[in-house]
Amino acid sequence: MHDMTKPPARGRPAPADADSRPSSGRQRRKAPDARGRTLFEVSAGGVIYRRTESGIAVCLIATKGGTRWQLPKGKREEGESLEQTAAREVAEETGLTGRVGPRLEKIDLWFTWNENGMAVRHHKLVYFFLIEYMRGDTADHDDEVEDACWFDAEEALARLTFSNERRVVARALELLAGQVPAPPQHQPS
Repeated sequence: MHDMTKPPARGRPAPADADSRPSSGRQRRKAPDARGRTLFEVSAGGVIYRRTESGIAVCLIATKGGTRWQLPKGKREEGESLEQTAAREVAEETGLTGRVGPRLEKIDLWFTWNENGMAVRHHKLVYFFLIEYMRGDTADHDDEVEDACWFDAEEALARLTFSNERRVVARALELLAGQVPAPPQHQPS
């Protein structure tokens, strides 16, 4: 006999009397269908760093009411190279400018976002670059972020909200320490 309170297991047909189950009085709402539209976007950002007397410092941004610490990044604008996008987004979100170095990593993200009551899938590629600080002040960050702050490398790793961004910063630190050879420079996209 089938348990009528659970859906049938995959590969098994529903029991013939499945529709005759007693109703709880509540109407079940269908989950939004995310199989329809998929938006693709390319973003870039960077690990902006500076050398201090105590070692390497990394600038992070705070979002979501200061509850998320992350790397600066944003959408690529038409006609921009990935390096140009990274430099622009870092400057906008941190108030800092720097020299764009090697690409560190590409993060491949899939997520669903509710847009006008419809679930829309997003496929986002985020390219991160190593960026050496040249000038600027974190007080000059734009209003898309709550804060931009310098942290010593270990604290930056501990504060980062997302594990994939911790991996990017760890890669940057290995590269800066000379533990990993610099990746070959690629052609601008």
